[in-house]
Amino acid sequence: QVRVEESGGGLVQPGGSLTLSCTASGSINVIFGMSWHRQAPGKRREMVAHWQHSGTTNYGSSVQGRFTISRDNAKNAVYLQMNSLKPEDTAVYYCNVAGYLSGDGGFGVGPSFDSWGQGTQVTVSS
Repeated sequence: QVRVEESGGGLVQPGGSLTLSCTASGSINVIFGMSWHRQAPGKRREMVAHWQHSGTTNYGSSVQGRFTISRDNAKNAVYLQMNSLKPEDTAVYYCNVAGYLSGDGGFGVGPSFDSWGQGTQVTVSS
C-alpha cells in the first residue's frame, strides 16, 4: 500500500558528489521516519542516515560529516546529499519509510507500515 522509489544513483569519481532521492506514495497518514541504508557485495546492510519526525537526524560513523539527509514534507520525500565520495561508498542504496497508513475511507489513523524501495546503485570509481 506504500510505494517507495529511489533515484539518483550512478557512477562518480572519488571525491565527487551525488544526491539520492526517495519518495513515498500511497495511503499515508503520517511518516515518522525515513532512512537510507546501503549494502555492498558480500557485506551486511548498514544504516547510512536516518531522519525522525522530531527533526532529529543520525548518521553512520563512516559517513558522518560527508553525507547529509534532508526531508521535503510536502512531497513525502527524503534526500541524501553525498560529498567527498570514496570507493568504499560503493553499494546499493536503499530507502526505508515508516509511519502510519490512513484509516478506512481515508479518515483517521490506520495500521503502521515499514516499507523499502528497490535500491539504487552507487559506484565510486576512477
